[in-house]
Amino acid sequence: MKENFYVYILSSKRRGTLYVGVTSNLPKRVYEHKNGLVQGFTKKYGVRRLVYYEVAKNAETALTREKQIKKWNRVWKLRLIEEHNPEWADLYDRLTI
Repeated sequence: MKENFYVYILSSKRRGTLYVGVTSNLPKRVYEHKNGLVQGFTKKYGVRRLVYYEVAKNAETALTREKQIKKWNRVWKLRLIEEHNPEWADLYDRLTI
């Protein structure tokens, strides 16, 4: 079975504080963020809403994409989210992975 990797963006609220991450188990990782099980930035700033994610074909591609997005300015990140999720809905409940 092929393992997928995901690049994701969490937000504290609409146009709020953003966090970009990568994982091989998106539902589990977002659950950890939502429930404060991850120490650090997301817990400190209440960044719990999954507002964007994309699938990568392997770990290397996912890490490269994560680094690329992290280097983007805030306006570009907001545009990416709003192109795919204009309502800033929490996508966690919609995951069918």
